[in-house]
Amino acid sequence: MKDKVKELTKDTAIYGISTILSRFISFLLVPFYTHVLLTSEYGIVNTTYSYIAFFNIVYLYGMDSAYMKYASLKKENERKEVFSTPFLFVLFTSVMISIVLLILHNSVSSFMEIPQGQSIITTYIIFILLFDALSVIPFAYLRLARRAKRFAAIRTASILLNVALNVILIRFFNIGVKAVFISNVVSSLFSFLVLLPDILKNLQLQINKETLRTMLKFGIPYLPAGIASMVIQVIDRPILQALTNQNLVGIYGANYKLGIFMMLFVSMFQYAWQPFFLNNAKEANAKEIFAKVLTYFVLAGSVILVFISSYLDIIKLLIGQGYWSGLSIIPIILLGYLFNGIYINFTAGIFIKEKTKHLPYITGIGALTNVVVNFLLIPVWGMIGAALATLASYFIMAIVLFFITQRFYKIDYEYSKILRIFFAIGIYALGFYTFGGANLLYKTGLLILFFMLLLVFRIINKEEILSLKNLLFKKLIRIPGKRV
Repeated sequence: MKDKVKELTKDTAIYGISTILSRFISFLLVPFYTHVLLTSEYGIVNTTYSYIAFFNIVYLYGMDSAYMKYASLKKENERKEVFSTPFLFVLFTSVMISIVLLILHNSVSSFMEIPQGQSIITTYIIFILLFDALSVIPFAYLRLARRAKRFAAIRTASILLNVALNVILIRFFNIGVKAVFISNVVSSLFSFLVLLPDILKNLQLQINKETLRTMLKFGIPYLPAGIASMVIQVIDRPILQALTNQNLVGIYGANYKLGIFMMLFVSMFQYAWQPFFLNNAKEANAKEIFAKVLTYFVLAGSVILVFISSYLDIIKLLIGQGYWSGLSIIPIILLGYLFNGIYINFTAGIFIKEKTKHLPYITGIGALTNVVVNFLLIPVWGMIGAALATLASYFIMAIVLFFITQRFYKIDYEYSKILRIFFAIGIYALGFYTFGGANLLYKTGLLILFFMLLLVFRIINKEEILSLKNLLFKKLIRIPGKRV
């Protein structure tokens, strides 16, 4: 079993290279944009990328997940047909949607509130959506084939190209806001072109109607589910603005972004988890492996949460002093992302037993919870209420998914250990929020107390510590061809 967990850890570390770079560099671009773009121009960037996130879901309608599900069931020499059917169909629908959007160019620009003089941005957005859609299934193929290094190399090169073009086009050619989208078009096209050998290697110029019908049945539920997920991620800002003011939204948004550290951890895990449980679902001890993975995930996530919360006085230097009044929301956002990761753990049963029809209802409940809690708590607690809405939505989604999946794919998780971990987090939180203004020494003491509780509650022992050290750190500090 340890070999299987090591396999997951290795892939998580490799996928993490590209994930960390993409998310963290995106985070670092925020101060760059705010120094070189007008506030109205930066507003265009924020607004349009929210729409891009929604359109990405429409362009793919869950076909990438459907591909991974059914390709994992096939032998290596049978996977070409399973690759070709979703890829060709996504190619056809993406081109059709893009043509419609180009025909309705002016209406789309107006809908996204892009100024008339900047309407060329709409064209860039359409091409970004097209090339990104055509790259998703090839990237899924690399994940399923466990070609994590190639996956990470392509993603990393694309990200670096995007950043370099942003700096060059804005700083040296003074192109302004359009440079953001030009850079994205070029980097998305680059990814697609580099993936062409993988596409051509697996492509057969035919669509199997039965395979397509099966995949659509599996994947279509991801469309409303994906839209609901986006509501959870972005709806708090407009509600907060409507109920308070723009300044509070700015403070909230800046501190929310500092949750990136937990988000990166969850994203790294998600990339490796799906192909891992699909490839190991038929193992005799699969459920035992999955139970142990959840325990390790919650333990690692809780350490990240507590460590970052303890050193907010240092981390706050990443944002301007005018935003420090929102630091108290960061532990709440971190905990919200942790429950999102637990939700991702529970998706194993949904995939393995082909019960994706439940996903729209689960994410719909999460979205509804987010909206309701925002309206209830923001008038009382302001931005803390908005943060609690995010936590509540991810918590409810995890709980609902757990009870649903246990009905048809029962896993005996290590409930006692997990509850003891959250009890330790609760004690830490009590000390943190009771004396939130305390100095760094006090918070370091709280951090030490947390680790002592893990030992006292027998959540980890000497053997577990050595195992976690090997699993979580040995792979991360190893450079191919060298040892650090």
